[in-house]
Formats: sequence, structure tokens, C-alpha cells
Amino acid sequence: MNYIKNIFILIVVLLFFSCRTRKVNYIDYYHKLYAIDSSFRVNKDTLSTIKQYKKLFRKYPLFQQNERLKEYETYIKLSDKFNKNFGGKKSLYRLITQVAPYWKYKKADPDFFKLYKKYGIDSIQIEQEVIQWKKSLNKELVDSFSIAFNRDQYNHRIGPIVSINDRKNADLLVWTLKKNRFPSIQKIGLYGNNGVFMPMGLLFNHMAGYEHYEYFKTMLLEYVKSVECTPRDYMEMVDKHQYINHLETQYGIFVHYSTPDFNASDSARINRNRKAIGFPSLKQSANITKDFQKLNNRKVSK
Repeated sequence: MNYIKNIFILIVVLLFFSCRTRKVNYIDYYHKLYAIDSSFRVNKDTLSTIKQYKKLFRKYPLFQQNERLKEYETYIKLSDKFNKNFGGKKSLYRLITQVAPYWKYKKADPDFFKLYKKYGIDSIQIEQEVIQWKKSLNKELVDSFSIAFNRDQYNHRIGPIVSINDRKNADLLVWTLKKNRFPSIQKIGLYGNNGVFMPMGLLFNHMAGYEHYEYFKTMLLEYVKSVECTPRDYMEMVDKHQYINHLETQYGIFVHYSTPDFNASDSARINRNRKAIGFPSLKQSANITKDFQKLNNRKVSK
């Protein structure tokens, strides 16, 4: 009897750990996220949106925010506005690590600090958390990619040195990915040594024309699923490859509705491709961008 009981306990433990270690496919996360965003834009039902966000964050471990939607910050702000529980100080501290890569711009947002002050967290504590986040970055990767981005922009990308530098950066990317590491914004930040700007999508965009492209295309899709590589960075690299090889666009990055040979069938195909990697349709993406730009212009004009 004890033997059977022990076997049962072992099976339960193994099932528990297999569930804990199973990889989460964040393409499903993106589908749910954009559905919530679309519903909120149409129905303006804030309380329903808060519930949907809460359910989403319970199912998917928080990694990094979508740049245009800022979903975790939106969830906290909406919850606070309607006096709904969002996790209090614990959630606010988690948010700091999400916005830390953009701290150069975020620290100019007075509403952000007002929210924290309301819950007894002052600007000094926030700054300390950002400093701790910076210390947690992977120094080896920060050093390597600081060099890579300086190399990428050397001489304003003019002359034969561009090809040489891109190949060196391609080799660095291959080495990094083969070490099972992706240089995500939460590992290397957005600004490297001496303040060098390091948007990873730019580097991948410049890899679109080299022999490692097929390797990057395969590997980056896996990192889209694990949420370390953004769908947009992946799409731009693939479409850049299509563009320079005179092939049809896969994701509609380099074309617009005004393009003469762009028709409804192209739109449907592109939207299917976008959906397959968790990105919104052409129309929804345009609406998100439009609202994002409006919000930013409003902040600048204040």
C-alpha cells in the first residue's frame, strides 16, 4: 500500500515540475493581448478590460512590456483609477523593471511618480530600483553589443567597411544564439557602454542580406515564442530580406495601402502571416500606432 502511495506522490511531483518547466508560447499571449486591446478601443469597458488583463498576467509570466501598448502599466493605472486591486507595492516594483530600459524617457513622466507616491514609494526608491536593475544586466553581453552597435553605426554606415562590420556582428549574433542566449532588452538594456543606443531590431534588420539569414530566421522565431524577441523585430528582418531580394512582402512592413499593386488578397495574406506570429492586422496595427503617436504628441505639448 505504501509502495502504491509513494508511486502516486512521485507521479504528482513529476507532473507538477513538468508543468512548471514547460515553455510558454507567447504568440498565444500576443493574440490575447491584442484581443483585449481591440475590445477596449471599441467597447471602452474599463472594468472588463481590467479583469481580462488580470487573467492574462496570471497565466503568462511577465517578461517585458509591448512598447506600444505598455499593457502591464495600463493594467495598473486602470486598476488604480477604479480602485481595483492590482497587487499594490509588489506590482509597482515589478513595473519598474519593465520600464527601466526606457528610464531615460520615463523619468520625465510626472504621472508615473504620482502613482508611486500614492502608495508610499518616493522617487529615490524608484531610482534605486532602476540602478539595481542595471546592475543585474549581463555584463558580458552589454560589453559585446556595445561594441557591435558602435561598429554598426561606424562612419554613418558609408563605404565598404559596412559589409565587413555587418559580418562581424553576424558572427557575434550566431555565437550568442548558439550559447542559448538572446540579447533581449531585459538582459542588455537599451543603452550600452558610454550611452550607445542598442535597439536590437536595428541590428537584425542589417542581418537580412547575409548568409546567416536563414539561421536567424529560424532561431528568432523561437525567441518570439519565448517573448525575448519582439514580433516586430522579427518581421522587419524578414521583410527587409524580402525587399532586398525583390520578393513579395510577408508582413507588410515596407508597403502601404497606397502602393499601386497592393490589393485585398495581399492584405489577407499579410494579416494571416502577422497572426501566425502574434502580431495585429494591418488595420489594428495602424490604429495602435495612431493612438500611440497622439498620446506622445499630447505629452510633448503639455
